[in-house]
Amino acid sequence: MSETAAKAARSTLGAVDPNRWKALVFIALAQLMVVLDATIVNIALPSAQQDLGISDGNRQWVVTAYALAFGGLLLFGGRIADLWGRKRAFVIGLGGFAAASALGGAATNEAMMFGARALQGAFGALLAPAALSLLAVMFTDAKERAKAFGIYGAIAGGGGAVGLILGGFLTEYLDWRWTFFVNIPFAVLAAAGAWLVIREPEGGRNRSSLDIPGVILSTLGLVALVYGFTRAESDGWSDTVTVAMFVASAVLLAAFVFVESKVKAPLLPLRVVTERNRGGVYLSLGLAIIAMFGLFLFLTYYLQIVKGYSPVRTGFAFLPMIAGMITGSTQIGTRLMTRVAPRLLMGPGFLVAAVGMLMLTQLEIGSSYAALLLPAMLLLGLGMGTAFMPAMSLSTQGVKPQDAGVASAMVNTSQQVGGAIGTALLNTIAASATTSYIADHIAGAGSRSQQQLVQLEGMVQGYTSAIWFAVGILVVAAAIALTFVNAGRPGGATVASSEEGAEDELPVPVVAH
Repeated sequence: MSETAAKAARSTLGAVDPNRWKALVFIALAQLMVVLDATIVNIALPSAQQDLGISDGNRQWVVTAYALAFGGLLLFGGRIADLWGRKRAFVIGLGGFAAASALGGAATNEAMMFGARALQGAFGALLAPAALSLLAVMFTDAKERAKAFGIYGAIAGGGGAVGLILGGFLTEYLDWRWTFFVNIPFAVLAAAGAWLVIREPEGGRNRSSLDIPGVILSTLGLVALVYGFTRAESDGWSDTVTVAMFVASAVLLAAFVFVESKVKAPLLPLRVVTERNRGGVYLSLGLAIIAMFGLFLFLTYYLQIVKGYSPVRTGFAFLPMIAGMITGSTQIGTRLMTRVAPRLLMGPGFLVAAVGMLMLTQLEIGSSYAALLLPAMLLLGLGMGTAFMPAMSLSTQGVKPQDAGVASAMVNTSQQVGGAIGTALLNTIAASATTSYIADHIAGAGSRSQQQLVQLEGMVQGYTSAIWFAVGILVVAAAIALTFVNAGRPGGATVASSEEGAEDELPVPVVAH
């Protein structure tokens, strides 16, 4: 890239915005709030269920209502951010999320709680892609981009584990309602800061008319897909409604792709996902999230039920994973991103995580935390942090500023769908292995204590069986990253987006020679 072109790109994309690092603080704060919310409520769920009189059959809707709204509306939220402007979408998303959190914390019955969770998901679907796309258009210098996405990647990866700690503290020492109310100061501070310091680059909006058929088809298709996996976890894969959801999702999403290939101003320009680097990122990231979500679930159960940890102690037990993610993202990924090609961070990162996951297949009832869980979680965190950081950055590189919102939404969509699949698929595998183990061994257990021991052994057997699948999934994610992602290393030059009318000619970051 010539010096003149680089200057023009900086001028157009706002790479020299003096407030960009201040803006990153508030964007990171908002991202932390959204990621925290995914796990913090899970810790509070038993207490909330008891207080509000929610039945066992309906309690899943506290999680499902959020997941359906968030996953179903992400593409729409990303397009709205491109249309309205990312700063406006970001602030509105924060305000709405805070209001929905206040409603959830003040809930007096299950209907009010479910409605609040759905509203949280809807505003989260506007907020999350706006946050990521703001980073994409504000940080265009390769080295600065690496640092910014390193911080963002660490929060995206480690925030869920922080939610376990915070959720445990709030539930144990205050009240479950504070797991909702705690979002309000986060949101108010982030919104006020964003309004004051964020300056969105000129010419970054997509003012094309909204693709209404695309909105309807994508929302219904993603809702059906997420609900299908949620239903599979509770009612089984052969359940009539589960199968119907998967069939409906396939038909709706196929129709969505067809419509997007024909309309003049598509909700999701197919060039965003068909470019091999971004396609490779979305696919490998989704697979990695499948493995991670299943692991969070199993380790939480293992530590609390098998090892007898309290919620707070369980949260602290995840700290090595958080430390590993922060180190992998901000130290390894950030320092190497401008020196090596992204696939040489993503592929090995997923493989290191797979080694950590492989260690956890050796779990037993009496396994030592220090000897087994600690090193395994450190490796998992290091690997995931190293891989997430270039993946987050590469997912929005090379796209036009007008498409940054919807490209960011695709990252969140792959994570959300991956989380739904991971929870349902791996939980089903674990439950099946546990049932089989108990059926084979319970006859030989004479006393009540022996029967309880067999049940605990069966649970651990189920976890390790599912973790073996998670190992395989991470190896596949590494293979996809190494095969599909072929972008060269970004040098110190500005990362320019595709020019108008030539968006397909420059799909990858500028390579420094």
